[in-house]
Amino acid sequence: MFGRKKKVEKVKLTKEGRKTAFKVFSFIKPYKVYAVFGMIFLFLSSVASAAFPGLMGRLFGSSSKEATVDLGLDALLQLENLNLNQVAILLLSIFQAIFSFCRIYFFSIVSEGALKDIRKTAFEKLVSSPLQFFNENKVGELTSRVATDINQLQETFNSTLAEFIRQVIIVVAMVTTICLTSVPLALRMLSVVPPVVIIAVLFGKYIKKLSKEAQDKAADSNSILEEAMTGIVNVKSFTNELFEVKRYTNVILEIRRLSLKSALGRGVFVSFIILCMFGSVVFVIWSGMTMVEAGEMEQGHFFSFIMSTVFLAASIGSIPNLYATLQKSMGASEHLMSLLDGPSEDVLNQAPGKKLKGSIKVDNVSFSYPSRKEIEVLNNVSFEVNEGETIALVGSSGSGKSTIASLLLQFYPIIEGNILFDGENAKNFDLKDLRSNMAFVPQEVILFGGTIKENIAYGRPNATDEEIREAAKSANALRFVDEFPEGFDTIVGDRGIQLSGGQRQRIAIARAILKDPKILILDEATSALDTESEHLVQEALDKLMLGRTSIVIAHRLSTIRNADKIMVLNKGKIVESGKHEELIKIEDGQYLQLNQGQFS
Repeated sequence: MFGRKKKVEKVKLTKEGRKTAFKVFSFIKPYKVYAVFGMIFLFLSSVASAAFPGLMGRLFGSSSKEATVDLGLDALLQLENLNLNQVAILLLSIFQAIFSFCRIYFFSIVSEGALKDIRKTAFEKLVSSPLQFFNENKVGELTSRVATDINQLQETFNSTLAEFIRQVIIVVAMVTTICLTSVPLALRMLSVVPPVVIIAVLFGKYIKKLSKEAQDKAADSNSILEEAMTGIVNVKSFTNELFEVKRYTNVILEIRRLSLKSALGRGVFVSFIILCMFGSVVFVIWSGMTMVEAGEMEQGHFFSFIMSTVFLAASIGSIPNLYATLQKSMGASEHLMSLLDGPSEDVLNQAPGKKLKGSIKVDNVSFSYPSRKEIEVLNNVSFEVNEGETIALVGSSGSGKSTIASLLLQFYPIIEGNILFDGENAKNFDLKDLRSNMAFVPQEVILFGGTIKENIAYGRPNATDEEIREAAKSANALRFVDEFPEGFDTIVGDRGIQLSGGQRQRIAIARAILKDPKILILDEATSALDTESEHLVQEALDKLMLGRTSIVIAHRLSTIRNADKIMVLNKGKIVESGKHEELIKIEDGQYLQLNQGQFS
């Protein structure tokens, strides 16, 4: 029903998925020297942490011995020994601080450098992906997913991976230490403490899951509340107040059930910690003290053993969460690497573009969109456009007009037939060369969120201020631009929302004028405008089309009467072709019917 969020399934990595995920480490190669230094200091800081319990045991043992002897030479010697232990611990702390700083610094260089390269590569991949990729993926979800995955990798590279390795080293070191200290006591400790820690971690994950379910239900309740308040007119007009109250009540009852279940789990968990965890510690301490009293272990060694056990328990407790985070990062890495391995267009080269003269030949082109291969959008379409001519495409919605424009721009690969520019097959051209010779003015212009100047300059980023102003003047945009207090520095807002439809169209035309293309493609550029705006935009378009090969997709037939040729499309085929005066004379012709439908 309404307000329910789709649950996100956990990503289960396959063998192939792990192989894909590990490709992310290729981004670390340029920084491998820093990575090596980071690993060295990681090892040193881990060893320093592992040495701490032993030194504390020696210090504790020395203090105990001092209390049992008389003052004199032996006491002075013991005091000197005690000071040496204190100095050793102080030095260890200093070295630990230095090692930790160097570890964090070097790993930060590696992680930030790798993430910079990943961000750059991911953006390059996205902007150079074929249009079909964006037809199959929602842009909002795509950008959100990429941002989330990169943030996950940032956390892993900066801290999680190094901390996981560090905790593993400490676990190995502590297990080794306690075994060397006392094998019998180690066996007793290992029989009770690690299992209790593991059970506590698993129990904690279960409680976390319950809390997450309660949070999800709370989100559902907020969604229902927002929907009801936003659509209050619909609620009242359909007298569905009681329905909404029941819907909201069902969700909050479920929240209460899950919260109480979570509270019960927390209570059991706390009782478990008090009983089992502290009980295990007490058991180990009692066993050790018994051995100390029996003379089977020195008191200093016993204290070192207890400290090592505490370090071991803490490390074992942290490893599952760190491992879970690493698993999430593996999933994030697989997502990103799958994206980077996808198809892309070769449009990022910096070489100067090849200039076209502007002639076009569409030769027996048939086409179906990759996502709808069973539906033929174009069926054996052929036509020619000479340099500088204006060709108009008309027809009902779905007849294939915009598809022809997309194929001319090489947004999709042509399966059957060929498109030739200046007599040469489009497949032989570099994509950047072709598109740099074309300008596209769509029906729904979407501007970038910067200034008017920046949006016009998008047609040629290195244009001078005078050239930008002249382009705006040719596009009939200069008057309204100068009326703004900030002029060309006026912020247009998200997607150009601060400007009217006619103003956005004229900015787009100015951008196309600045680009100075040989081939111009207009996709119903005036169909959504009022009469006054249409007149201004059409006047600007007429200036823009002068001396250029123009493909005009028209909805309003009044705008294309002077075209050199008009082609009428129906169900992917060209059914009529000629000038306006010729087509209007065809009895029962589709152009005539379209014309009568608009002017009757």
